[in-house]
Amino acid sequence: MFIKITTEMEECLMRNRLMLLALLVFGAMLYASPPAQAAETKVVLQISDATPAKETLVLNVANNLIKSYGLDHVKIHVVAFGPGLKLLFAKNPNVGRIQSLWASGVRFDACENTLAAMTKQLGYKPKLDPYAHPVPAGIVQIVKLVHRGYTLVRP
Repeated sequence: MFIKITTEMEECLMRNRLMLLALLVFGAMLYASPPAQAAETKVVLQISDATPAKETLVLNVANNLIKSYGLDHVKIHVVAFGPGLKLLFAKNPNVGRIQSLWASGVRFDACENTLAAMTKQLGYKPKLDPYAHPVPAGIVQIVKLVHRGYTLVRP
């Protein structure tokens, strides 16, 4: 018994072969592609208190995040406003820790509104740490970062 192969059958066989080839190529691409990178963690740390204990705590939290997630997998902003802006004064005793964290990729945002109010109150403009990045309003900076997927932490 012989089966007569028609043109329709030949076309069907050809489609099946092409489909099998496409599946094989797709499978090979999946197998050969590098593993997906771990999701990046984004954290904004708020400092609005001027106590040395709070300043130390914020810097410790930033350091612990880097240790836990690794430099390549965490983005950290420390936003200082109100009395917490004193953390970013040039004469703050934590200047060495701030420099070290900045070198690790931590960004320090200083509220210009608070700086203007302190300038008026003190009669002179306090000098900021060279690693402080001025932003128009600390709270607005926090809101913007939260909208961009950062998690707000207030230690």
